[in-house]
Amino acid sequence: MPKRSGFQSSIQEFLTKSNDEVLGELTKFQEGSVEITQRDAWQDQIDLLKEILPNFEEGYILFEFKIPRIGKRVDNILIIKNTIFAIEFKVGSENYFNQDKVQAIDYALDLKNFHAGSHDANIVPILVSTEAKDTSNSINFSEDGILNSCLLANKFNLQNLIDDVLSQSNIQKEIIFSDWINSSYLPTPTIIEASKVLYKGHGVSDISRNEAGSDNLGQTSILLNEIIDNSKRNNEKSIILLTGIPGAGKTLAGLNLACERRMKDKNEEEHAVFLTGNVPLVSVLSESLAIDASKNNKNKTKAEALREVKSFIQNVHHFRDECLENNSPPTERIVIFDEAQRAYDLDKTKSFMKRNKNKPDFNFSEPEFLIQSMDRHTGWTSIVCLVGGGQEINKGEGGMEEWLKALRDNFPDWKVWISNALDSKYYLPSFNLDQLNGRLFRRDNLHLSISIRSFRSEKVAKYISNLLEGNISETKNLLGELKDSYPIKITRSLIKAKHWLRNHARGSERYGLLTSSGASRLKPLGIFSGSITKDNVASWFLKENNDVRSSLALEDAATEFQVQGLELDWAGLIWDGDLIKTSTDWLYKSFVGTKWNNIMDQEAQKNKLNAYRVLLTRARQGMIIVVPEGDPLDKTRDSEKYDPTWNYLREIGIDVI
Repeated sequence: MPKRSGFQSSIQEFLTKSNDEVLGELTKFQEGSVEITQRDAWQDQIDLLKEILPNFEEGYILFEFKIPRIGKRVDNILIIKNTIFAIEFKVGSENYFNQDKVQAIDYALDLKNFHAGSHDANIVPILVSTEAKDTSNSINFSEDGILNSCLLANKFNLQNLIDDVLSQSNIQKEIIFSDWINSSYLPTPTIIEASKVLYKGHGVSDISRNEAGSDNLGQTSILLNEIIDNSKRNNEKSIILLTGIPGAGKTLAGLNLACERRMKDKNEEEHAVFLTGNVPLVSVLSESLAIDASKNNKNKTKAEALREVKSFIQNVHHFRDECLENNSPPTERIVIFDEAQRAYDLDKTKSFMKRNKNKPDFNFSEPEFLIQSMDRHTGWTSIVCLVGGGQEINKGEGGMEEWLKALRDNFPDWKVWISNALDSKYYLPSFNLDQLNGRLFRRDNLHLSISIRSFRSEKVAKYISNLLEGNISETKNLLGELKDSYPIKITRSLIKAKHWLRNHARGSERYGLLTSSGASRLKPLGIFSGSITKDNVASWFLKENNDVRSSLALEDAATEFQVQGLELDWAGLIWDGDLIKTSTDWLYKSFVGTKWNNIMDQEAQKNKLNAYRVLLTRARQGMIIVVPEGDPLDKTRDSEKYDPTWNYLREIGIDVI
């Protein structure tokens, strides 16, 4: 198991070691050179801790404990009896800055959520600003054993504060350090956190749950590289269709592959690129990576960092347009298509090209044209398609079958790699795989079956599928299994929902409001579907709560198009009259002019249901659903639009607040 901290020992042993011995271990652990300011800060920490810890000899101390999920390290962890103290030091500071408090809380949350040995412990975040004034602290533990607020200490009162906490601890069982330090660390980063860590050159194994073998993301990454290396070695063309349930890490696997190949591409032969038609995803990840890169490199402006990022993550439509204008092979030999199920079928592509690109004779589906573009290469090339099942949300999105039809009809020399574990209902309702004539290769690790988005429970995606399919008995059973780990609530009050979201989020946890793109009658509640534009979607995901554009302001609700591929910790879904539960099925509606009309087209009905599937699987830690009361004076918002859905959600056992 890799070493996770720069220095670790019993408190007793720490007190007997010289400062130089401790500093030597910390310096050896550090990646790169150690700045004088860092060494001086460590020296002050060691001095202060040696001064206060003789009273707590029955315990353990760690310096620079790695939190790979967010790419940072905890300054110090103290383990005393049944309590873990996560300490953020600000040596020389006279202030308790909010961002430092948030960081200490994030460390505590990370241990509680992702470190198995810390699941049942009391965890206490402390910010030590050594020169700050004394301030009052409230020592209240939440139900999960984390202190409700970050404690604030200086160099004079830290010892007394630790004493006060230990006197109020509500867990009796002491932590066995050998078990704790060797227990599994199973991080589950958001896609924004993960992209930053991967872009810096770390591998998916550093930030995934692969350490305990709890899912197959690590094995999948190895297999993707093996298939591409074989294609390169044998001078072959290959396409890999990587499938997975919502939140299982398909996008993470694609980003990791692009990063790995670019890092190894010393001779610039491959030019691996991550392509997506998901404009919000491109916008959010590009902005996040550019901000992070410019922060970490003072010689690089954000604009320069953004240019570099755009060679790594691109809009698939820009790639397509370049291939339309230029008949030469693309620069890239490895392309990773995110959300490949959303590529357009033949009719939709022909219509789009005629209307938007002035190409009336264009006669390819989008998958066929993209494969044809890569087929221009002499010799090897590889395409990786990341395919979500049951996630087509626009008319004309062809799903996985559209790629297979193109390969069957037009590209007989391409090898095709898929999973052994495909559920045909979601992926292949009508395509016969036998038509691929012996060039089809199946592997177990090409399907990601465990949700890592909803890290508190792997059953959220299954629960939502059963909810939407009307399987009342199974939905109730699954809800019973979810209740303790993944709270789901319903309410008829938007105000109550906002209060619930704010109360549940801690540290830098992200929360926000969601609604479907067809939710046209939420205006009386102050919710305007579509109010988030492509220019401010990055602000919604990245800005803090003092910015009205932020999701944390709870003013603008994101739609399925803006959150697909992204995630929140806590979500509030406002359910409008565009999808109504009847006694036997769902009623699909669109608002045109001044009234709701029935949606009769089966594909449009499927896309409406999938839109809610996307919205209901965005939250990592829990969600609340708002079904409005309705207004008897407004025919477009009367009780018939909302009560049937409300009654269904109550019938399947969701708690009301």
